[in-house]
Amino acid sequence: MITNEQFNKELQLIIENAIREDVGDGDHSSLACIPTEAMGKAKLLVKDEGILAGVDFAKMVFNYVDSEMQVEVLINDGTPVKYGDIAFYVTGNSQSILKAERVVLNAMQRMSAIATKTKFFVDLVEGTKAKILDTRKTTPGIRAIEKWAVKIGGGENHRFALYDMIMLKDNHIDFAGGISQAITKTKQYLKDHNKDLKIVVEARNLTEIEEILQNDGVYQILIDNFNYEDTKTAVAMINGKFFAESSGNINEKTIQNYAECGVDFISSGALTHSVYNMDLSLKAVL
Repeated sequence: MITNEQFNKELQLIIENAIREDVGDGDHSSLACIPTEAMGKAKLLVKDEGILAGVDFAKMVFNYVDSEMQVEVLINDGTPVKYGDIAFYVTGNSQSILKAERVVLNAMQRMSAIATKTKFFVDLVEGTKAKILDTRKTTPGIRAIEKWAVKIGGGENHRFALYDMIMLKDNHIDFAGGISQAITKTKQYLKDHNKDLKIVVEARNLTEIEEILQNDGVYQILIDNFNYEDTKTAVAMINGKFFAESSGNINEKTIQNYAECGVDFISSGALTHSVYNMDLSLKAVL
């Protein structure tokens, strides 16, 4: 996985680009009618139910826009919230508050929705050993905050991008000439380039599970689009030699059944690509 330093750089890039995109050469609505030195206060109002996420990110945005702004946090990330709750107050230059407002809301609404769905999935597999993983099926440009939201909701991050883990999927395997060939070439590549990356290999059927097990150096087997019985068989075949991950056809109706098959991980793209934003507002306090 990527380092904390890399992750923080991604967050800074998101903030810089979001402010550039939203503000351009100036927030002319505020510049036109609010005095430059005017000070104000606003509250983050929750108008929905779920798991709050993005408070810490909001603090980063406010600090980037104007380091003099002060945030009083009332509800922390990962906390269940309901309609009418106030997550935080922000105090400072009125123009600065308004300049940061939309970026804060867009991020927090999206992050809270992801955290809420993740917590829902985590609760569904409670009592099993399965952990919930995200995927790379994220919104281009804001992957870092979406994966952060998964963590806030109680899930775990899979690879961040193409560069921090090897994942040999069906196309890699087919283009490489087969499973064993793909694994052998990958291990040689990592050796030649002095890289220490985990190797995950996708299996499409039990025959491929068997072939993967004949190879060393694999970290995790991706049991992709298997039915429940074949998943149980695959887990028994793997028998702890590598970690077992279920993916494909994962939803609120199937996830518990897959977890009960004994897999270590269940990955779901729906955590980030199929959510409805939580309703939040930033309102002036008069």
